[in-house]
Amino acid sequence: MTDLSLYRNIGIFAHVDAGKTTTTERILNITGKIHKIGEVHDGAATTDFMDQEQERGITIQSAATTTFWKNHRLNIIDTPGHVDFTIEVYRSLKVLDGGVGVFCGSGGVEPQSETNWRYANESEVARIIFVNKLDRMGADFYRVVDQVRTVLAANPLVMTLPIGTEEHFKGVVDVLTQKAYIWDDSGDPLKYEVSDVPEDMMERVAEYREKLIEAAIEMDEDLMMAYLEDGVEPSVEELKRCIRLGTIGLNFFPTYCGSAFKNKGVQNILDAVVDYLPNPTEVEPQEEVDIEGNPTGGLAVVDANKPLRALAFKIMDDRFGALTFTRVYSGKLKKGDTVLNTFTGKTERISRIVEMHADERIERDSAEAGDIVALIGLKNTQTGHTLADQKFPATLEPMVFPEPVIYIAISPKDKGGAEKMGLALSKMIQEDPSFHMETDQESGETIIKGMGELHLDIKVDILRRTHGVDVVVGKPLVAYRETITQRVEDSYTHKKQSGGSGQFAKIDYAIEPAEAGTGYIFESIVTGGNVPREFWPAVEKGFRVCLEEGPLAGYPCLDVKLTLIDGAFHAVDSSAIAYELASRAAYRQTMPKAAPQIMEPIMKIDVFTPEDHVGDVIGDLNRRRGMIQGQEPGPTGVRVKASAPLSEMFGYIGDLRTMTSGRGQFSMEFSHYDPTPRNVAEDVIKDAKERKAAKG
Repeated sequence: MTDLSLYRNIGIFAHVDAGKTTTTERILNITGKIHKIGEVHDGAATTDFMDQEQERGITIQSAATTTFWKNHRLNIIDTPGHVDFTIEVYRSLKVLDGGVGVFCGSGGVEPQSETNWRYANESEVARIIFVNKLDRMGADFYRVVDQVRTVLAANPLVMTLPIGTEEHFKGVVDVLTQKAYIWDDSGDPLKYEVSDVPEDMMERVAEYREKLIEAAIEMDEDLMMAYLEDGVEPSVEELKRCIRLGTIGLNFFPTYCGSAFKNKGVQNILDAVVDYLPNPTEVEPQEEVDIEGNPTGGLAVVDANKPLRALAFKIMDDRFGALTFTRVYSGKLKKGDTVLNTFTGKTERISRIVEMHADERIERDSAEAGDIVALIGLKNTQTGHTLADQKFPATLEPMVFPEPVIYIAISPKDKGGAEKMGLALSKMIQEDPSFHMETDQESGETIIKGMGELHLDIKVDILRRTHGVDVVVGKPLVAYRETITQRVEDSYTHKKQSGGSGQFAKIDYAIEPAEAGTGYIFESIVTGGNVPREFWPAVEKGFRVCLEEGPLAGYPCLDVKLTLIDGAFHAVDSSAIAYELASRAAYRQTMPKAAPQIMEPIMKIDVFTPEDHVGDVIGDLNRRRGMIQGQEPGPTGVRVKASAPLSEMFGYIGDLRTMTSGRGQFSMEFSHYDPTPRNVAEDVIKDAKERKAAKG
């Protein structure tokens, strides 16, 4: 099957617990891919096939699966909602053409939904919205639609309205066709009656239908004139065509409602995916870039007859070996082909191509533009690498991953486990680009770094269970940073005379704080050749290398500007290495004078608590040096938005559950770095010195 207009590459994304995986299960059941529905809370969902996912009832990895609906091929990726695994959502959105944003009918737009929505906006992915769990207590479809408008600043186009709410939710009204779909309580998604709109809803349906028509006809001037001037209402087919145009153009987002768990309203989503989401040829082609990431002006147009361009977006190690999930943008890929990895410059042989259905696989001989498949047998390909035709190489825009904010030291319980642990960790790093590892040169300790406590917790669990390595875990450490707060002008001369040619370099320079988020800036205002231009990069490099270790506690330095003002050189003894050494010594000499300070990661926190515990929660956040930014009362409790230092948030979930009798929930994500109070900074510096002494 190669008619690309019948392909839909879609992702399902949402906040943790909004019902993404359950929605995916229902889709697979309705389209006939699975006969018995697996439930998340029973630990039997098809796409949650890791032990850790089944036990905790959360999705950790994005799973890919292929299914069919109304002659269309749907490649679906179910992504995690938990903030620690945002990276999975980000890289899935990179390779999708459309998405389904799932929101909880009672929880509404939650912080992780905001992050995912922002990623989808950046990737310019067309989306439809599914307001799920309308059978739950406190569910309110209209409130969630308002939140989509106010919190996400998006334009929801309401396509279905709920009949009944909470335990009385029994079906939906299709605003476009003005028909009511009412399901019986057998739980069979295909057992429903189509009837007229209930009497008590006529007015509301008419109001929403008018809004729908007005939004849709903006996409077609002729229809708009006919409607506004002559009152001619467009046909359902014409409206569908306009809605499709508006959805693909990101003008609005068709919004549906239902309950995936009760099997109500899921087919509407499938129909909407086919009717309104783009096929691979209808989205902007990916830009081609050079190795540095600068655009070359080329585009990877979705066409099977063009040279091969494919992006590896996820690597997964399972019992059959390493699987490289790949989106083919253009060209064809055949079993046995040799392709070029443009990042490494090496060739790779495609030994097998498989189509994934969660953790089952179907062998294929080839794949072509528009396909999402898994490749087996690639040796050196990692997430974000491009596979291209050897004769016509090109690189697709690579992915950018956030820096980890938390780390812990781990060591194997027994001596024999060290090598096994090293191998396991290197596999895990290939799978997850937001997971880092380094070995402390002095102590020989292995440090693992990640996006949050849960992230590292799961990694240690995978080490123990999947790879059979028992490890001892140290206490979590915060990724502090350092910066300077004052401008200092200084001078340094590097001289070395010991027979033969010597070394000489003199630099006059200023260091000062740069704007937040700008990193390291180097500028030279030397005139008259006092420091020849060819030595400027050596000065820049010497300083940059030293910034990895700040003057106070040895943490990396942020936001520093170095200006080379003047200097001197010697016709024989000056060299690039002499200037680099001068620059390094200048760093050690001047940084302590520039009023350095310790910076700590501040997290954006969102706590959900029952109303009677709000005071306790706010008091506790204040004790943790938290800043309360606002409260939002909801039907089942209150959401408290705050920011607090990561160092104060370790073990918070346990304390929150105790305070709220087990009913509280929270999520947090990295926001920015802030200066630490003096007493905290003193402890951080003392700790760093003690750790150094212990190693040394």
